[in-house]
Amino acid sequence: MIRLEHLNIVVTDLEASLAFYQAIFPHWQVRGRGESSWFGKNRQWLHFGDDYNYLTLNDNGDSEARDRSGHQIGIAHSAYVTDDIEGVIARLASAGFSPSNDGQPDEYRRNIYFIDPAGLEVEFVQYYSDQPKLRNRYDN
Repeated sequence: MIRLEHLNIVVTDLEASLAFYQAIFPHWQVRGRGESSWFGKNRQWLHFGDDYNYLTLNDNGDSEARDRSGHQIGIAHSAYVTDDIEGVIARLASAGFSPSNDGQPDEYRRNIYFIDPAGLEVEFVQYYSDQPKLRNRYDN
């Protein structure tokens, strides 16, 4: 078995990014934090998550995020499955974040996109069926 353990993300503002992800994952906590040097550049980092999954956030990013409308190499967005998409939207709204894009309407799922403080796109999806054939339709 292989599973994703963590994502390592470079950001411009560590605390603003932490606030965004805390709104998404209210049950997670800062597992650890510190300072390090990455190829000669000092940065602060933190691990935010639970005992099994986490995000590593590193400050001192010195460029803009990948152009979402462009074709640069890199991750276009990360996506998280939730069983309460309305709760995620409400928590992000309370933290001052608005959706950047509603996903395509579908009777078997709902998805929505937000932009985090570093300019990275994050998708959330809630499935309304346990049947993979319906959840993963490509005909709409």
